[in-house]
Amino acid sequence: MRYVGDIYRPPSEANSLIVQATIGCSYNKCTFCDMYKDKRFRQRPVEDILDDLRMARSYYPYVERIFLADGDALIMKTERIIEILDTIKDFYPECKRIALYASPQSVRLKTDEELKTLKEHGLYIAYLGLESGNEEILELVNKGETAQEIIKAGQRIRKSGILSSVTVISGLGGTQRWQQHAIDTAKALNAMNPDYIGLLTLMVREGTPMYEQVDSGVIELLSPFQIAEETRLLLEHMDSPGSVFRMNHASNYLSLRGVLNDDKAAMIARLDAAIEGKTHFKCEEYRLL
Repeated sequence: MRYVGDIYRPPSEANSLIVQATIGCSYNKCTFCDMYKDKRFRQRPVEDILDDLRMARSYYPYVERIFLADGDALIMKTERIIEILDTIKDFYPECKRIALYASPQSVRLKTDEELKTLKEHGLYIAYLGLESGNEEILELVNKGETAQEIIKAGQRIRKSGILSSVTVISGLGGTQRWQQHAIDTAKALNAMNPDYIGLLTLMVREGTPMYEQVDSGVIELLSPFQIAEETRLLLEHMDSPGSVFRMNHASNYLSLRGVLNDDKAAMIARLDAAIEGKTHFKCEEYRLL
């Protein structure tokens, strides 16, 4: 495979064949993110993408999952994505799952009919970053989208039949805004009712604008206990039946997994045990991205 720069993918795509459809991120201005900083965003020529798919076929006799990297491959023109999806269907008939990152902007650029067509041609799941449902926090981290814009994008993905996986970052509002972050994020997730919810925990990287925000005291980071309290408040306000809730990323201090709303009480009980000191948090040195 031919890759440009570092490659990133969601944790659930660990066993996927990764094919670079775009290079970099179409936005790439969030203060907390240090991904894709070595790349100028651009779309790869479709022929190069198709060549990679043909090349990989000769190396891998069985491919069940394919992830179209980098950030926001959905921003490509619909006809180009269809050509890629159809080529995957031809070369990898055993493939059961094709995934990509999406953004509110790339969803806005697609009509409802286009999204449904992508589903019909094999697009299985789209990953969308909410980060927070609180408008003040989204502005603070320079997300470039309002909560309502992200909610609408998530709702349109689900309406098309494409599965949706929405990402949230624990601790993003710091000690000053943790309650608003938890409650407003729960409201946003309830409104989207995504198929999957992925909870990461904030890790501040040197060189990012957020590192400077933390260093200057604009944001005060939460302790593991405070993260658990924030997550508990989030779950208390959650009402998203059927959503698979995952907090098993390498950045998390504690692992949780369940299906809402059935497993909400059990997950809250596990958080209570951690807050009361009955469960150990992951050591800082084992938190990795």
